[in-house]
Amino acid sequence: MRPKDAKTTPTQRAYAERVMKIRKPVPLVKNCIRAFFVGGVLCLLGQLIQTGWMRWFGVDKEMAAGPTVATLIALSILATGLGVYDRFAQWAGAGSAVPVTGFANSMASAAIEHRSEGLVLGTAAQMFKLAGPILAFGVTAAFFVALVKALWVAGS
Repeated sequence: MRPKDAKTTPTQRAYAERVMKIRKPVPLVKNCIRAFFVGGVLCLLGQLIQTGWMRWFGVDKEMAAGPTVATLIALSILATGLGVYDRFAQWAGAGSAVPVTGFANSMASAAIEHRSEGLVLGTAAQMFKLAGPILAFGVTAAFFVALVKALWVAGS
């Protein structure tokens, strides 16, 4: 909240001014650079895992993509369960949230947080409350992309 908003009360403006004086400035450039490099390192880790799948199991690049993503998800969930990923994400910022590891962390965190409410109504419901809109958007977007491609091919 900015001190000069028209809809704020004098008390809210005084509080906002006090907060502006006390809080530390956000190191925006430093955070952006850190997020860029962390995201790059996570992608490099994914590339190394994919290369490992290709070398050790003799699969081609396309066949190694699925197990690579599954491995990254499993590592992220394991790190979340051990309490490591949240501290890492706090330090790394957006660099840890963008890749598939961030999505897996979000789902695992929701499941862990609500496990006391039961398996179905706690863990599963909260986990899919987060994933539902993402999956629905993904399926809808894939449908429209496939429809445009089909119409494009039919028109040629």
